[in-house]
Amino acid sequence: MAGKAVIKVIGVGGGGCNAVSQMVNSRLPNVEFWAVNTDSQALRRCIAPNKLQIGKETTFGRGSGGKIEVGEEAATESLAELSMALEGADLIFIAAGMGGGTGSGAGPVVARLAKAMGALTVGIVTQPFTFEGKKRAAGARLGMEAMKNASDTLVVVPNDKLLEMVSANTSIVEAFGLADDILRQGVQGISDIITVPGLVNVDFADVKAIMSNAGSAMLGIGVGGHGKDRAEAVSRAAIMSPLLQCSMNRPMGIVYNVTGGPDLTLHEVNVVADRIYSIAHPNANVIFGAVIDESFKGKIRVTVIATGFQDQSSEKGGAESSYSLRYKTVEDDIFDWERGKSWNKVTEVPEFLKKRARRKN
Repeated sequence: MAGKAVIKVIGVGGGGCNAVSQMVNSRLPNVEFWAVNTDSQALRRCIAPNKLQIGKETTFGRGSGGKIEVGEEAATESLAELSMALEGADLIFIAAGMGGGTGSGAGPVVARLAKAMGALTVGIVTQPFTFEGKKRAAGARLGMEAMKNASDTLVVVPNDKLLEMVSANTSIVEAFGLADDILRQGVQGISDIITVPGLVNVDFADVKAIMSNAGSAMLGIGVGGHGKDRAEAVSRAAIMSPLLQCSMNRPMGIVYNVTGGPDLTLHEVNVVADRIYSIAHPNANVIFGAVIDESFKGKIRVTVIATGFQDQSSEKGGAESSYSLRYKTVEDDIFDWERGKSWNKVTEVPEFLKKRARRKN
C-alpha cells in the first residue's frame, strides 16, 4: 500500500460518541474521528470534529427510544451520508455501546457498509453493566452478534469486568469514563502500531492479514512502571487482564504493542515477546510494534489484540427477545432485521458502493 494508511474511528450512538470524545481529549494521533447519532442534542454535546445525524426522517433528531430496529432504519436512511464519511479509509473502527437502539441497531449497518467499501473493519464495543437491566442485556447480545457478522474483527469490553479494576468508592461517572478509556486504549494499541514511527514499524498489510475476517477478538491491556521485573508483570497483566471473559489461550493471530519511555530496554521488549509467544498457537501469526513515548518515562504499557480462537461463545446464552438476525453476502444486503412477522426489511448496497469495493479490493 502506497503512503500512510488512513484510519477513521466512527462512534455510533451515545456510548460510541462518548468514547470518541475521550479519544479526542486524549489527542489520539493520526486518526480521523466521526460521531454518528440519532439524538441531535447528544450529538451536539460530543466534541468530535466531524458529526453526522442519521435518520432525520426516521427519528426527527429525538433518538431511537432504545429500539434497535429504529437505529437500523435510521442508518439505512442515511447510507449516502455515511458512505461519504467512510470514504477513503483503509481501517475503520466502529465504537459503540451495546444495548441501546442506535449502538446496537445502527452500529452493524455502519460496520457492514465500511466493509463493503473495502476497509478493514474493526468493531470495538462495550457490553452493559448488569445493573443496566435485562432488556438492555438482551439488546446487547443481539447487537454484538450483529457486529460480529458485520465486522472483520470484533472486540467486546464487558463493563462488569471493570468492577474488578476499580475501588468500591469509584463513582458511576468514573466507571463509565473508564469504559470509554478502555475503548480508546484498544483503538490506540492498533493505530499506534500502524501510524506512529517506533523502534519496530509494522506494515498495514501485516495487520490486515491478521484481522481480516477474524471474528471475535480479545483485548488485554497491562500498565506498570516500577521494579526490575516490570516487563514481566505488565505483559502478564495484559494476557490475564480482568477485561478477558475467558483465557487468552492459543490464538492464531496476535497484534501487540509495547509503549515505553526512553528508559525502555531491549531486554524488557524481549521479556514481553517471550510472554506473548508463550500463549500463542505454535503456528500463530504475530505482529509486534514498539513505540517510545516521552510521557511514558518510568512506565510500560502492553496492549494485546488476539484473534483466531475456537468460538467460545455459549449457545445457552441466547437473546431474550423476539428479534432474530439474518445475514446474506455484502453484495446482497447490508443488514436484515426481522421482528416476528410484522417487520421485515432488506437493505440493498447501492451499486456505486459495490463498484467502489471491487475497485479497492
